[in-house]
Amino acid sequence: MDRLFDETTRRQIAERCAAFARLPAAEPAPALKRAAVAITLVETGEAPGQTALLLTLRAASLRSHRGQWALPGGRCDEGETSIETSLRELHEELGLELGTSDVLGLLDDYPTRSGYLITPVVVWAATRAALSPNPTEVTLVHRIALDDIERVEAFDFVAIPESTRRVIRFRHAGHFIHAPTAALIYQFREVLAGRDTRVADLEQPVFAWK
Repeated sequence: MDRLFDETTRRQIAERCAAFARLPAAEPAPALKRAAVAITLVETGEAPGQTALLLTLRAASLRSHRGQWALPGGRCDEGETSIETSLRELHEELGLELGTSDVLGLLDDYPTRSGYLITPVVVWAATRAALSPNPTEVTLVHRIALDDIERVEAFDFVAIPESTRRVIRFRHAGHFIHAPTAALIYQFREVLAGRDTRVADLEQPVFAWK
């Protein structure tokens, strides 16, 4: 369906996020560190007027998960909330300065194999300011139209011998994007459809376990 980048769409997505029965936030296990990512909604570049989300390709120089597709985000600093972290990381990675009034909602926490508990924060970037990717953290930025994540064939699930859990994959521009990113985008897609679909049990590929 068409999702124009306008106040009507902003209100509709905010209502979907508010209706989503988010699982209660829990203190992470001792081995897990708090982190947050921003599901950032912007206007598409290729088809002006439509709504898209931002996806980054992590720089090859980073110590962990280098060269992987990811939502803007990172580890929570001491005393920082998930919302504060997501907004700070969005500014540090992409030069996009948003406030708490731009937050539309939160999705379920997702525990990763690499030791993080990620809180996804949905934000609306109404500003027309150009993105300014930080080259030490970001190699590329893609705007993925919401229509693309809502396609029936956008996601698939495969089995791996190392786990009994299903591995989720999101197909984009000839690449497979895996969990946690794929799982979080998938849950957001489900929220847009009015479904409370859980994703914490969806598996990551083995290369993302470290």
